[in-house]
Amino acid sequence: MAEINRYRPEDRRAVDALYRRVFGNDAAEASRLRWDWQYRRNPNNPGGEPEIWIAREGPAIIGQYATMPVQLSVGGQQVQASWGMDVMVAPERQRQGLGEVLFRTWDRNVGASLGLGLSESSYKLFQKLRWPDVGPLPCLVKPLTRRAFRRPNWPMPVNRLVSALTVPLVMLVSRARPVGAEVRMLQRFDDSFTELWERLAPRFDFAVRRDAAYLNWKYVSAPHVRYAIAALRRDARTIGYAVYRHLHEPRGRVTLLADFLVDPDDPSDLGTLLRWVDREARQADSDKIRTFAMHAGFRRVLRRTGYFQVKSTVQFVTKVNGIEVQPAFYENTDRWHVTLGDSDQDR
Repeated sequence: MAEINRYRPEDRRAVDALYRRVFGNDAAEASRLRWDWQYRRNPNNPGGEPEIWIAREGPAIIGQYATMPVQLSVGGQQVQASWGMDVMVAPERQRQGLGEVLFRTWDRNVGASLGLGLSESSYKLFQKLRWPDVGPLPCLVKPLTRRAFRRPNWPMPVNRLVSALTVPLVMLVSRARPVGAEVRMLQRFDDSFTELWERLAPRFDFAVRRDAAYLNWKYVSAPHVRYAIAALRRDARTIGYAVYRHLHEPRGRVTLLADFLVDPDDPSDLGTLLRWVDREARQADSDKIRTFAMHAGFRRVLRRTGYFQVKSTVQFVTKVNGIEVQPAFYENTDRWHVTLGDSDQDR
């Protein structure tokens, strides 16, 4: 029987070797690049040590469940939570229940456990454990050019036909509109963003705490991706932000709106930030803008500004342990604020 306990500094070399065996050299090198940032420098890391659970058999490390600690606001109460990431089991020990033991150990030791972008095997395990299933994280896309509807698995003649047929729709929804408010590009988040979070937190039933320390760690200090940050201001006060980046994908260029925060009760604030992101996407020659948003009010604003909800494969599960919640809590997620930037899906 394997022994499960916390990661120790002397485990690093063995964990790296296991990662290489399970995921391959390229993935291991990418993990090594972001490891210190991801696990040691997280401002929500209790005790300053990585929140990683290790499965041991004697001196050998045969499994890992790595997590990303966050502070979670649940119904006005703050809970120590973590996102599950990078689960791995040695090839010769797979399909023997070790992954389930690691999952259960993690869940017992955190106030709320969170999972986003799950693999098929992980999702099936959560179902087996009867975790609340809140469904996939809704995905919305705004087309900016006729290339927006191309798909890499379609033949080029089909892509060209679809592009031609959708030109009127693209011209309608992608019209440029003035921003109409003060938006500033930032290099870092200052204390005004902590104040913004404190003002807005009571308006969400479920959301990761987005204070300045967390935002700077997540979106400024990340070594593997580079984000642009736009802050919305009114009367010399910060009232919102958007975090985005431009990337190439098969058959086109995409602007990913990874995270945003505004007053959910004031649709004009999000509309202003979306018009800014529209302008930035056009300047970057993007074919479309993609974002993920769980909050029903935010999705309404996105749809009014030209976004279409499309099928999402980003599964989202959560289980709150630190405070008592009723089953209905997981069924009504209209006031939950979850975006793709919340976990580690944008790599």
